[in-house]
Amino acid sequence: MQMSYAIRCAFYQLLLAALMLVAMLQLLYLSLLSGMHGQEEQDQYFEFFPPSPRSVDQVKAQLRTALASGGVLDASGDYRVYRGLLKTTMDPNDVILATHASVDNLLHLSGLLERWEGPLSVSVFAATKEEAQLATVLTYALSSHCPDMRARVAMHLVCPSRYEAAVPDPREPGEFALLRSCQEVFDKLARVAQPGINYALGTNVSYPNNLLRNLAREGANYALVIDIDMVPSEGLWRGLREMLDQSKQWAGTALVVPAFEIRRARRMPTNKNELLQLYQVGEVRPFYYGLCTPCQATTNYSRWVNLPEETLLRPAYVVPWQDPWEPFYVAGGKVPTFDERFRQYGFNRISQACELHVAGFDFEVLNEGFLVHKGFKEALKFHPQKEAENQHNKILYRQFKQELKAKYPDSSRHC
Repeated sequence: MQMSYAIRCAFYQLLLAALMLVAMLQLLYLSLLSGMHGQEEQDQYFEFFPPSPRSVDQVKAQLRTALASGGVLDASGDYRVYRGLLKTTMDPNDVILATHASVDNLLHLSGLLERWEGPLSVSVFAATKEEAQLATVLTYALSSHCPDMRARVAMHLVCPSRYEAAVPDPREPGEFALLRSCQEVFDKLARVAQPGINYALGTNVSYPNNLLRNLAREGANYALVIDIDMVPSEGLWRGLREMLDQSKQWAGTALVVPAFEIRRARRMPTNKNELLQLYQVGEVRPFYYGLCTPCQATTNYSRWVNLPEETLLRPAYVVPWQDPWEPFYVAGGKVPTFDERFRQYGFNRISQACELHVAGFDFEVLNEGFLVHKGFKEALKFHPQKEAENQHNKILYRQFKQELKAKYPDSSRHC
């Protein structure tokens, strides 16, 4: 009997020791996990044990802090900038989708949240005091009811320097105080929004597109900068992450994402096969086809549509930059900023692509990923003051190209 009792005690002691060993190994694994160089192991772990999202109260506190700062003036003194109305935690090696919009066009953000699985950064322009108030109320409502906004979106606000944005009263405007879900917020925005024709804001204030672009990609290593009414192909973020994680050879390379536009935006193509079917019947065409064909022609669409089908995202071919090509691309490292003197319409993206070329970046077109703009861009539907704005920016672009020669004296490239 005593021997049987001793055996049982020894068994329980051994079992307890084994359980303690397992617990210690788990703690050791978790401590090692935080310092792992392998991103794949961390991703697999957090897929089952995701980090706790920020609370609604934390996000609202951030919004109040950002607005209470009073903002800062941009270099020109014409605009007031509020950084970080919403903030998100980003892996420094992640690919951020950076975009910009007027308040009325924020309704497109819902579609981007569905397609882009990674972090987003949005710069919002409010042309009037009333729009600035609406922007803060919208941010308040979206942060309250949209978990994806709290987890993945950074949001910034820009308004004319003579205005200051205020901390929103949750009771004003009353309609937004009654909303109870993320979808209700976007539905309400769709009802109150009054989208203009491109940058026609109904005021004498110029839309500061390049200031907004710089603000949205600020602090990011790799960024894809697009307009908010464009939609990426499904899985583009994941494909880019996998490709960039597998190799460090992309420094000094702009990975071009071909851009298209679709006649009707009721159903956006998710993959290349769906896109090509619409392309063949004329429902999809190259971006800017009806406005500025040379602005995108260097992408070489005829070559791209005839590439063999592949599973993995990769660069398919190299193209030398030619004026006036303005591709959408992903690049890391010392990417030149957008020149903020360009506002409204004309030469705002071409100028940055030109400097990218002079700075030594090469352009490689991706095989599978793409962007689609909602609707065909037609000359007759474009901004009514296009010619006056275009003429001003055309003169500025000539000056800009001369400045690049002094900025990059050792470069053999020019625009």
